[in-house]
Amino acid sequence: MTALGNPSADSGAAWWRGAAIFQVYIRSFADGNGDGIGDLAGVRSRLPYLRDLGINAIWFTPWYPSPMDDGGYDVADFRDIEPAFGTLAEAEALIGEAHALGIRVIIDIVPNHCSDLHRWFKAALAAGPGSPERDRFWFRPGQGEDGSEPPNDWQSRFGGPAWTRVTEPDGTPGEWFLHLYSSRQPDFNWDNPEIRAEFEDILKFWFDRGVDGFRIDVADGLVKDPALPNLADSGTISPFSDQDGLHDIYRSWRKIADSYPGERSLVAEMWLDDMSRAARYLRKDELHSAFNFDFLVCPWDEAKFRTVIENTVAAHAEVGAPAAWVLSNHDVTRPVTRYGRAGDTGFAFADRLHGTPVDRELGTRRSRAAALLAMSLPGGLYIYQGEELGLWEIEDIPDDLRQDPVFARTKGADPGRDGCRVPIPWSGTESPFGFSPDGAEGEPWLPQPESWVDYTAEAEGNDPASMLSLYRSGLALRASESALGDGKLEWHEHLDGVLSFTRDPGFACLVNFSAEPVPLPDHEKVLLASAELKDGLLPPDTAVWLRTR
Repeated sequence: MTALGNPSADSGAAWWRGAAIFQVYIRSFADGNGDGIGDLAGVRSRLPYLRDLGINAIWFTPWYPSPMDDGGYDVADFRDIEPAFGTLAEAEALIGEAHALGIRVIIDIVPNHCSDLHRWFKAALAAGPGSPERDRFWFRPGQGEDGSEPPNDWQSRFGGPAWTRVTEPDGTPGEWFLHLYSSRQPDFNWDNPEIRAEFEDILKFWFDRGVDGFRIDVADGLVKDPALPNLADSGTISPFSDQDGLHDIYRSWRKIADSYPGERSLVAEMWLDDMSRAARYLRKDELHSAFNFDFLVCPWDEAKFRTVIENTVAAHAEVGAPAAWVLSNHDVTRPVTRYGRAGDTGFAFADRLHGTPVDRELGTRRSRAAALLAMSLPGGLYIYQGEELGLWEIEDIPDDLRQDPVFARTKGADPGRDGCRVPIPWSGTESPFGFSPDGAEGEPWLPQPESWVDYTAEAEGNDPASMLSLYRSGLALRASESALGDGKLEWHEHLDGVLSFTRDPGFACLVNFSAEPVPLPDHEKVLLASAELKDGLLPPDTAVWLRTR
């Protein structure tokens, strides 16, 4: 069922090792039918934009049927398309159209949990305690005389307890089920062979339809310690992350991917403190790559960036895998906002620093430099929609319009992730800025700021100094320069506060983190700079690419 023109039919070099991959958050990318919600028709209409941007693949966040309690990561059916987005036939057409433009397609798979509307969870609720249906999930009796206390002390990553008590079929208070995220996202029990068989079949279902790979949500969290110990009793090893049993699962997935032509790829989302442990998942018989979140959360500091890059390259070299560099995604504060804050410009889920002052001009300048840095490093690159336009975090969304469950579960203490999910501005001078077609009745599902009038794709496409023009130029050079993409780098000591490295043949990248302009090293030509060079000097918070020979 592979679509005509599928680039994955080419069994040449491992494309994923150096690919530039663009993340599409479907609800917010482009609205084709005018209801205010992004959809597959909208994506299909914008494929030429992505081709012209210069990316090699698209990663789609979940497009499955979902009640959207968690932006689609609460999946009700893993083998169909959310009706608000379109149909399975449209998805197959989109895959074929992308392939015809030379763009591969990666889709999200969510194996840690499902929606409480999934047929298996509904069957578990109806079947009652001790049933095979409940063994597909983590149902346990509560603690205390009346079972009214959760089975252990685990907390949801969205706030509050990780357990919810159900009402049994006879109407009495009953067992509790585990959900490390929203209470509408019950965790699967991966000790149950039915779960393993089901997801292997889901992989084949989509590979048969031509997808080129999967991004694995919560890749480190599928396997739990079956004893379900309290965190206070589990020591330094998490009972629900990085458990050794994961490796057998991913070996079986790799065999499935390798059974299809054209280098199908598996990329992991896992937030692990120990990069060497994360690299174990990238051995040649397991996953292909994993997002480098240490790079994403790194503060704007030369020494810290160098340490992250060195550690990343070294850990990946041990297993022969490429790094996957990422500056943003649908879960984190946008770079323009992060880098525009005073003091610590890193990112932590525990404290998103919402509401702290932002120097947007500074944040934009640093984001431009960070983009060229990320594009020049060895390995693959991920770009989140709107990053290429220099969009910033929208922090003043009215409370009654926020939809992220994090906001509700923390009672507003954490405003959540809606601020990086506001629909993309494409054209025009007022909302919906081309996100929806002319005359659309539906308002964008999250409000767009009026100040985005100068940040539409149309406006930036006509401005050679825009962020979009920088991304297009950088990605074009990245594709044409044999030194870039997969490979190695060599550090060079230049001046204090300057990150400097070369890549063969004949390429150098410098990023000036210091407060003063610095001279450039010997070179033949300036290929690209994130800001104007003055008198041959590299200004602060600026990156430059040089031809050295």
